[in-house]
Amino acid sequence: MTMTRHHPAPATSVPTRTVAEVAGRLLATLGVTTCFGVVGSGNFHLTNALIAAGVPFVAARHEGGAVTMADAYARTSGALVAVSVHQGPGFTNALTGLTEAAKSRTPLLVLAPETANPRSNFAVDQEAIVRATGALYLRVSRPESAADVLVSAVRQARAGRGTVVVGLPLHVLAAPATGEPRSVPMPLAAPAEPASERDVATLAEALATAERPVIVAGRGARDAQPYLERLADRVGALPATSAAAHGLFAGHDFDLGLLGGFSTPAVADLAAEADLVVAWGCSLTGWTTRHGRLIHPAARVIHVDHRPEGLAATHPRTGAGAEVIGGDCARTAVAVLDALGGRLPYAREGYRTPAVRERLRAGRRWNRLPIADPATEAGRVDPRALAARLDRLLPEERTLVTDSGAFMGYPIAYLDVPDEAGFCFTQAFQSIGLGLATGIGAALARPDRLTVAALGDGGALMGMADLETAVRLRLPLLVVVFNDDAYGAEVHHFTGHPLDAVTFPEVDLAAIAAGYGCAAATVRDLAGLAAVTDWLREPTRPLLVDAKVSRELTPWWLEDAFVGHSAPPAPAAGTAAGHAP
Repeated sequence: MTMTRHHPAPATSVPTRTVAEVAGRLLATLGVTTCFGVVGSGNFHLTNALIAAGVPFVAARHEGGAVTMADAYARTSGALVAVSVHQGPGFTNALTGLTEAAKSRTPLLVLAPETANPRSNFAVDQEAIVRATGALYLRVSRPESAADVLVSAVRQARAGRGTVVVGLPLHVLAAPATGEPRSVPMPLAAPAEPASERDVATLAEALATAERPVIVAGRGARDAQPYLERLADRVGALPATSAAAHGLFAGHDFDLGLLGGFSTPAVADLAAEADLVVAWGCSLTGWTTRHGRLIHPAARVIHVDHRPEGLAATHPRTGAGAEVIGGDCARTAVAVLDALGGRLPYAREGYRTPAVRERLRAGRRWNRLPIADPATEAGRVDPRALAARLDRLLPEERTLVTDSGAFMGYPIAYLDVPDEAGFCFTQAFQSIGLGLATGIGAALARPDRLTVAALGDGGALMGMADLETAVRLRLPLLVVVFNDDAYGAEVHHFTGHPLDAVTFPEVDLAAIAAGYGCAAATVRDLAGLAAVTDWLREPTRPLLVDAKVSRELTPWWLEDAFVGHSAPPAPAAGTAAGHAP
């Protein structure tokens, strides 16, 4: 009799999850709301894991655009955002946007796969490159450490360390995971402390006794707006902002608006007459103070910031020592209000005299002032008149973003914003080419508002690939190109030198945009803006306006903007108002 050996049926096995799959689920658990990126072989599975975990993914056309979209989305929404890039060139393509985000300390996670094979074409020292940008670098070196590293990355980003790049070796991503995502308690960061009682008393005394106090809020004080406004009202201070916090006090009767190179003469003069300047979460850069000219030599200067070690403790005008107070801006403002309770039970006039009110009414914003010497170049529109007309045409609920370049003062000076979330300024690295991606990120973050992206022709052509992204997403995005067919800043800065390298033949940007699927219009006079009015009735896709702007005008802010770029800084002496448009 022949014996037949029977083999038992194999037990049903549970598929092994990889680190990439578990990392996607964990990041969703940790609060990542949206991911931007460009997918290649290295980040394919990680990106799909994020999508499977419920994290929406926005596919960009260039990694630099992806990072900048994420940066703008994070700034505008306050949400935790991730970026997913391919290893090697995918990572290096993202560097300019990454540097901008790092310099701005935007809380952002960049997921960067990397090869451990030094002979691979994709091999590059990602850690060294990241450190050079100022971002924080964390590497998942072993499968069992993946969860701890990702949790640490989120903690670091939310604790104010800003942009964090997570290096993810390919062999680790593909390895079996050692466990499932665990629950992580929220919040992940302890709140910053207010200033000491002694510093609070010093600040309260200074504000209570100054005759002409001005408070300047920067990026670090955006969450302190209601407390700073109450404090300014109590002591009779004029509130103002740096460029990064533009719109923080919008609508306030005594708001000076954005302080610095774009200020009107009236605002510049009022700032320069202050006897006390308190900077909240603001470093009072050369741009914000017009290299000291907006600060009176005898004015007392006090900085308040939760990171005082990052501030230059000098008087912007004289170079002498300035006072620095360490403490969270919002909690310190509340403490100062409490300290003033007995001394100033009622609001005092301070700097808010009838004469000051009248000066602000007459000259606070460029769009309320007559345009001196309008440009008359044939076939080209005055950029000041263009921006002023747009301000009247567009809805008040808007988000304004601008690229860098000689043109940028026109939209910033002439287009009002409703609040601090209505202005997104990716200018910490002063790169051109980021404006379109910034507009896409801001539009996705605030779909309830019209987003206006103001670009120069140089920056528009650099970022043009992601017009397809805006069209694919059907964003109601208005893109206005201030087109002078040149790198205008260099044209105006290097007058008298050969300019062939920075001037170009006329390009039909409207035709290019139409090829991507945008609505498009070429504007050579104000009547051409009827195309914007028509589009606003049903903005179901982006509109690009190729505005052929006059090349006759030298923007008034360029002299300050170029100080230190190619020549020694100019002397601080001079009038506060400086230049007129």
